[in-house]
Amino acid sequence: MKTLMTKLFATVGLGTALLLGGCEMPPPESTQWGYRGTGMEGLYNPDRLDELASDNVMPEAIPAVPAVGPKAKDIYQNVEVLGDLSVGEFTRLMAAITQWVSPEEGCNYCHVAGEGFAADTLYTKKVARVMIQMTQNANENWSQHVGGAGVTCYTCHRGNNVPEYVWNINPGHKVAGGMKNQMQNVSSVAAGLASLPVDPFTPYLLDDRNGRHAGTTALRDEGGVSLKESEWGYSLMMHFSSALGVNCTYCHNSRAFFAWEESSPQRVRAWHGIRMVREMNNEYVDPTTDWLPPHRLGKLGDAQKVNCETCHQGAFKPLLGANMIKDYPNLAKLAKAEPEEAPAEDSTDMSDAAADMTTGGDQ
Repeated sequence: MKTLMTKLFATVGLGTALLLGGCEMPPPESTQWGYRGTGMEGLYNPDRLDELASDNVMPEAIPAVPAVGPKAKDIYQNVEVLGDLSVGEFTRLMAAITQWVSPEEGCNYCHVAGEGFAADTLYTKKVARVMIQMTQNANENWSQHVGGAGVTCYTCHRGNNVPEYVWNINPGHKVAGGMKNQMQNVSSVAAGLASLPVDPFTPYLLDDRNGRHAGTTALRDEGGVSLKESEWGYSLMMHFSSALGVNCTYCHNSRAFFAWEESSPQRVRAWHGIRMVREMNNEYVDPTTDWLPPHRLGKLGDAQKVNCETCHQGAFKPLLGANMIKDYPNLAKLAKAEPEEAPAEDSTDMSDAAADMTTGGDQ
């Protein structure tokens, strides 16, 4: 019996060696995110990096045109947002947006053939106008998050009419009669397939819920939150990790998750990102609800909103950090009579952030 078992283990060992030898896998690559010696690093499979790179390629930019000649608002009718652009710049940007959002439908996705471009017949045109304003606002007022690279329509849409990753308010799954729905204990994609609360987006990316969960004393004090509340925040963190293709140490030092002074700079950028996305959903996306047809609404009649994955789509930076507005500066700010000095990248105003770090802010 002993001899038989020895031969069996030898055979299995040989087979395993041959199998592994025949399919050599490249070693994982690591990137240091934070302080040395803290384990704040990310591990990446080279094959996955190749796939990620192929999924995050910017389309070739349409050749630039000079900002000369009559303005679009003086030539065309009903140009509410981009009227200060020259006719050439306006036409170029419209062509680019068509390429980014409706490459198959073309101009007719927003305009009715035969009615003229001025008509607001289609809801898509009215929504597009608001989305352009949202993009300009992100680039002009949220440099603490989008940095010098900025965003364009392509950041989210990637050639789709509606971005692939959007969300609606989740009404919750069915529960037994008389039971209160705790919005958890089911596998949730939003929570990384964990049984954490299924909709972390509504409280944090739509409502103004405080995301600070770490206690400041050994025993719970009045400033603490319940375990249930913490699970909502944990669910959002799972979304962050999945949306950016990173782990917790991308932002946090695992020996002191709560400590801002021991966190990486990415945590500050995420702090601003939460507020930027919250503003996008409340100030730009939700106001379009009345224009949308039923198939563009959720079960509760709300518009499809944005979260971190809408832009990032599995990459730690959207399109792996490609400069989005270099070729389309009109999506960073409107054309103006006198050029203004561009703000320095990462010119983060930390006054509000510092206050929340002290009193208990998001993240």
